[in-house]
Amino acid sequence: MKVLVVGGGGREHALIWKIRQSPFAEEIFCAPGNGGIAEIAECVDIPVTDIKSLMHFAEKNMVDLTVVGPELPLTLGIVDKFRERDLVIFGPTEKAARLEGSKAFAKEFMEKHKIPTASSRTFTSAKEAALHIHKIDPPFVIKADGLASGKGVLICQTRAEGFDGIEMIMKKKAFGKAGNRVVIEDFLEGEEVSILAITDGETIVTLPPSQDHKAIYEGDKGPNTGGMGAYAPAPVLDRRLQTVVFEKILVPVVQGMKSEGNPYTGVLYAGLIMTNEGPKTLEFNCRFGDPETQAVLPLLRTDIVDLLLESAEGRLKDRPVELQDKAAVCVVMAAGGYPGDYEKGKEIQGLNKIYRDVTVFHAGTRMKNDRLVTDGGRVLGVTAVDDTIEQAIRKVYGAVGKITYDGAYYRRDIGHRALKRI
Repeated sequence: MKVLVVGGGGREHALIWKIRQSPFAEEIFCAPGNGGIAEIAECVDIPVTDIKSLMHFAEKNMVDLTVVGPELPLTLGIVDKFRERDLVIFGPTEKAARLEGSKAFAKEFMEKHKIPTASSRTFTSAKEAALHIHKIDPPFVIKADGLASGKGVLICQTRAEGFDGIEMIMKKKAFGKAGNRVVIEDFLEGEEVSILAITDGETIVTLPPSQDHKAIYEGDKGPNTGGMGAYAPAPVLDRRLQTVVFEKILVPVVQGMKSEGNPYTGVLYAGLIMTNEGPKTLEFNCRFGDPETQAVLPLLRTDIVDLLLESAEGRLKDRPVELQDKAAVCVVMAAGGYPGDYEKGKEIQGLNKIYRDVTVFHAGTRMKNDRLVTDGGRVLGVTAVDDTIEQAIRKVYGAVGKITYDGAYYRRDIGHRALKRI
C-alpha cells in the first residue's frame, strides 16, 4: 500500500513511525512533514490547507490511504472532497468535525444527547457575555468557539479575569475568528484525562487512556500550550471507568452523529474530567491528540494500518485492540519563550546519544545546510516505554538530558499525578 499522512508535527511523526511498522505500508508520503519525518518517509511540500493539491497528489501517486493529522483540513472538508473522488481517507467529514471546530455546536450536541458535561451558555456579543459574568460566581471557564491550537480556553478565578478574557477573545481577537463566539461554562473540579477511540460510524475501539500536561510550567501553572508532555495508561481512568466512558460518552456520540445524518468516522478524542459525579466531557477533538499520540501509539501492538483502513472503509471489526502491558511517557522539548514569541534556527545536538528503546518524535524541526535546527514552538517529543510509569519517567528524562539546543525548555514533572496515585 501507499499511504499519505497530512501534517508536519510530532503527532504525524508518531503516526508515520507506527505505520512504517506495518507490512502493508510499502511507500509512505507526508505533506509537508518535518526534519525527522524526512528520515522515514518522503516529504511533499504541500500545505495541509491546500486540499486540491493534496487530492491531485493522492490521485497521481495512486495513494491507497490518506491519514489526516491536524484538525484544520478536517474542518475544511478534506474528507468530503477526497471521498467525492473515490479516494480512501481516514477522518470525519466536515459536518462531523464540527464537534471540534465549534465549541458551541459540541455543547449543544452533548446537551441534546445527554452526554455528561458542564452547564454552559454561548454568546456572540461581548456585552452580553460580560453581563452574564456579572451574574455568575467564579471560577468559570471561557472558551473561544473555533479552533485556537489548543490555547483558546481560559480558566477564570475572578470576574475581573473573566472581563479581561472577553476583551482579549472577542474584542482584541487574540484567536482571530475563533473568538467571534464564546462559550462560558461552569468550572469542574477533578483530574483531566483523555481517551482516543477509532470508529467507522458503528463499531468503536478504544486505545489506552492518557494524560496531557497543557500548562507551560511545572505544577500545571502558567498559560496553556499545545501540550508539554503526556503519559499512558493514565491510572485515573481504570477499567471500570473506561466502561462508563464508553457507554455514557463514546457510544452516544457515535449514535447521535449517525441519527443526525452525519456518521462519524475516524478517531474521536474525548477530553474528560473525573468529577465526584463521574466522568464528564470537557471537549471533543476530531483527530489524534498531540502529544498524547506520542505516548499511546508505542503501546499499540495491533497493526495501525489495518485499523485506519477498516475505519475509513466502514468495516471496523468489533475486536479487542492488542496492547503492550507497559507504560509510555513523552516529554516535549520546546523553544525558549514558547508559547509566546520564540526564535527558530537553533542547531539541535545529542540525538545520536539516544538509546534505541527511546524514540524522539520531531515536531518543529527542519534541515538547514545539512544541520537539524529548530523550526517551531514545540520542537521534539521524547518518548520512553518501560514496565512501569516510574521506570519510563526515569528513562525519558535520562534521554532528554542528552539533547541540547539554545533556549531548550521542558517540564520536569511529566507524570506527576500518576506518581501520586501509585
